[in-house]
Amino acid sequence: MGTQKVTAPLVFAITIAVIGSFQFGYNTGVINAPEALITDFINYTLEETLENPPTEVLLTSLWSLSVAIFSVGGMIGSFSVGLFVNRFGRRNSMLIVNLLAIIGGCLMGFCKLAESVTMLILGRLVIGIFCGLCTGFVPMYIGEISPTALRGAFGTLNQLGIVIGILVAQIFGLKVILGTEELWPVLLGFTILPALLQSIALPFCPESPRFLLINKKEEDNARKTLQHLWGTQDVTEDIQEMKDESARMAQEKQATVLELFRSRSYQQPIMISIMLQLSQQLSGINAVFYYSTGIFQDAGVKEPIYPTIGAGVVNTIFTVVSLFLVERAGRRTLHMIGLGGMAFCSILMTISLLLKDEYSWMTYVCIGAIMVFVAFFEIGPGPIPWFIVAELFSQGPRPAAMAVAGCSNWTSNFLVGLLFPSAAFYLGAYVFIVFTGFLVIFLVFTFFKVPETRGRTFEDITRAFEGKAQGAARAEKGPAVEMNSIQPDKEATTNV
Repeated sequence: MGTQKVTAPLVFAITIAVIGSFQFGYNTGVINAPEALITDFINYTLEETLENPPTEVLLTSLWSLSVAIFSVGGMIGSFSVGLFVNRFGRRNSMLIVNLLAIIGGCLMGFCKLAESVTMLILGRLVIGIFCGLCTGFVPMYIGEISPTALRGAFGTLNQLGIVIGILVAQIFGLKVILGTEELWPVLLGFTILPALLQSIALPFCPESPRFLLINKKEEDNARKTLQHLWGTQDVTEDIQEMKDESARMAQEKQATVLELFRSRSYQQPIMISIMLQLSQQLSGINAVFYYSTGIFQDAGVKEPIYPTIGAGVVNTIFTVVSLFLVERAGRRTLHMIGLGGMAFCSILMTISLLLKDEYSWMTYVCIGAIMVFVAFFEIGPGPIPWFIVAELFSQGPRPAAMAVAGCSNWTSNFLVGLLFPSAAFYLGAYVFIVFTGFLVIFLVFTFFKVPETRGRTFEDITRAFEGKAQGAARAEKGPAVEMNSIQPDKEATTNV
């Protein structure tokens, strides 16, 4: 394998790809700051069109829907990744779906002018589909163009793009920038600009060499692309490794979603994958990001947008910290530290919200608890669930596993976005106790069920799960099989 260095074409291609992750982060965070302005717009528009003034319940429901419909789009998009990448390629897929970002941005940007709540909600749905597709395309493209030794470091730039997107959305949402009654549609429609920038730059980025060789059988093209990206002529070993992967894929069955749940070998890894995605979303992080402005207001903060931006800065810093820790401390350990820290902070948030009227300094405790909560999230539950799924599965079942994991992530994201306002209304400060319960459950699950994957090959991990599945099958068949298991090697190889 040639010497692996960071070249200008490689940095350019990865930077342009990460615009997709930025878009996901921006559209997640953008809805937070203008909450009151959008609710006023919905109220005014409905008063114009309905005979009776809209009820509080209807207003809350429409606001929640405009937040949560984004995740419905995400579910649709995340399940459609395979339809695009194998047909059009990784780069061209990113290029094509920018059309969705432009359509969604236009619908949201002109909804006030058209006095249409439907346009706002439809725009959020379309931009959600786009972001769901991006969560599949971007990590796949980055992983496939990066040299092996740099793949982990470049892979985490996907998460960094997301958190920078959230931070930019929060800053743009300030009243002195775009967070005003006149300009909030521009804030939502801004997503058109990164889409146009990426569309102009993507034709200058190469297609994934793995796609060129494995899917299109264009070996010369793949070789030239690798030489250009990595700045070395010696890519023979890398080309051979791709050929071996292509041969392995031809032999290995492409598992369907149903087979993941039916086959003993896949049952445990798919259950771990789903639980890790749920641990990310049901930790309460999106409740904090979608509704942090309201939470800070409840805590008695006069200008809640500033601590919200502070949380975004903390988010970005600790994502960078996670890059350096993940290969040293291990995935499982960091995930448990993150979950445990978040559980403690959510209890602290509840106490501070309950006591803020009696003790004014409890406001600062609440802000501090939210900041530390966000920091613990980015140490473990933020970045780890996405890439550990890819580590738990071999080449054949991996696309189906990523689709199931992505869909469970977006579904739980949707439920949190939809149900949190109602839960906060009925439970008040106690709402974070619900998340504490989830965090403790996920912490116990991670301790007992999640294996450490650091430093282990895909083959090692797959073999470990297959061994457990065969052990469980033997145990079910009873003592007669146990007698035969004295010669397990032959049996194991035929069963795999």
